[in-house]
Amino acid sequence: MTQKSFTIGALAKNAGVNIETVRFYQRRGLLVEPEKPLGGIRRYNDSHTQRIQFIKHGQTLGFSLAEIEDLLSLEDGQHCCEAQEIAIHKLELIRDRIVGLQKMEVALSDLVKRCEENSGSVTCPLIATLQKEKP
Repeated sequence: MTQKSFTIGALAKNAGVNIETVRFYQRRGLLVEPEKPLGGIRRYNDSHTQRIQFIKHGQTLGFSLAEIEDLLSLEDGQHCCEAQEIAIHKLELIRDRIVGLQKMEVALSDLVKRCEENSGSVTCPLIATLQKEKP
C-alpha cells in the first residue's frame, strides 16, 4: 500500500494550520523537514499531519511547545509515567491559574459594582483603585 504524499501547502490544509505554522514547527524541531530531492519539492505524508494535530491538540490542553516537545519525545508509548508527570505538573499550574483568575474575577466584579453605585461622583472607583493600588 502506497502512502499518500503532498506538498507543504496540502499538509498545512490537511492539518488545519497555515504554511508558516508548519515552517515554525520545523524550525523549533517539532516537525522533521523531509529531504528535498534534486530539482524537486519536499513531500509530506500522513504522519506529518498527525504530528501537527498532536501539537495543536496539546496546545488546546494548555501545554506549551516545550512541554509538547517533551511529550513528543515519549511518543513511543513506553513512557507513560513520564508523560503523566508532565500532565500532573500542567494540571497543577492550571489549577493555580484558575484560583488566581477567580480572585481577579471577585475583585473586578466588586469594582464594577462600585462603579454602578457611583452615581454623580466625579471620581470613578475603578480608575481610582487602579491609580492607588500596586500589583
